[in-house]
Amino acid sequence: MTEPLRPGATIGILGGGQLGRMLSVASSRLGLKSHIYEPGNAPPAGQVADQVTTSPYEDTVALEAFANTVDVITFEFENIPAEALDTLEAIRPVMPNRAALATSQDRITEKDFLTGLGLACAPYANVEIADDLAKAVALVGAPAILKTRRFGYDGKGQTRLKTEADAQKAWEELGMTPSVLEGFVDFSHEVSVIGARSLSGEVVCFDPGENVHRDGILHTTTVPAKLTLSQQTDAAILTGKILNALDYVGVMGVELFVTPQGLLVNEIAPRVHNSGHWTQNGCVIDQFEQHVRAVAGWPLGDGQRHSNVVMTNLIGDEVNDVAELSKDASVGLHLYGKADAKPGRKMGHVNKITGSA
Repeated sequence: MTEPLRPGATIGILGGGQLGRMLSVASSRLGLKSHIYEPGNAPPAGQVADQVTTSPYEDTVALEAFANTVDVITFEFENIPAEALDTLEAIRPVMPNRAALATSQDRITEKDFLTGLGLACAPYANVEIADDLAKAVALVGAPAILKTRRFGYDGKGQTRLKTEADAQKAWEELGMTPSVLEGFVDFSHEVSVIGARSLSGEVVCFDPGENVHRDGILHTTTVPAKLTLSQQTDAAILTGKILNALDYVGVMGVELFVTPQGLLVNEIAPRVHNSGHWTQNGCVIDQFEQHVRAVAGWPLGDGQRHSNVVMTNLIGDEVNDVAELSKDASVGLHLYGKADAKPGRKMGHVNKITGSA
């Protein structure tokens, strides 16, 4: 893509969940159309998109038809089959690129990439076969956490080892699939940076948000985070380093541990991110518009924050509190249009304004 997209052009989005929904809304505000590709029926994003294709990622004919209706393709989740990307890329540009996806889809690949940039991560070791397990425990020690190398999210695909004797049982719980053993880190809190990079190489970062998890799922993100000015600067610099190294286009979430020794990178997510939802009410240009601007070849917004915000996810039946929450004039409601409030399911979020920046 050499020219910026003009209003009326169509953004193709792989995935029809809440992130795809909010990308579609952002696209429409900019006069751009959206076309969702989603294997599941009645996706939340389909309620606000111009078009929806419902078909599996193995359906080459459907993928080609989808690609021929759009001008650029992006995605709301990482685990897209390589074969599907082969089909799509032959017709339209996909942003962010394959390097970013391949790096984030495998935790060992991701950590090797990050440490190769000179960035600090928790101690880690690869576990592919039974013999690797003892070596990994000897290297990393315990307590530790064992995570599948692929397909883990929201606390899924991981289990904790309290002692070295728990290693075999933990690996069996994960189905003895290729995994990574991560050592525990002495950190005071977790923060994340939402960064963006344009086609021209411009990099913009939103202010870091401070995250609190509950049952492995993000519960709140608070901005501003408890960070020194130096830590804020370091967080933005390392995020830019990652974006540039991947020749990235779009928005990325970078999760960091704050430790006495400095900032450690926990993981990266090559997409708009749950911890960036606060930007919808805290900034003029939020993370979703920023991502659309990037993949459309438009200039990025500056990411400046005008308000302090606490974002809280509404999980499961917490969505039933909406009537009460809506009475608070300082709360911005964002519901995802999901029919069933299942335990552990993200049904929406609220952004509470707590003051001016």
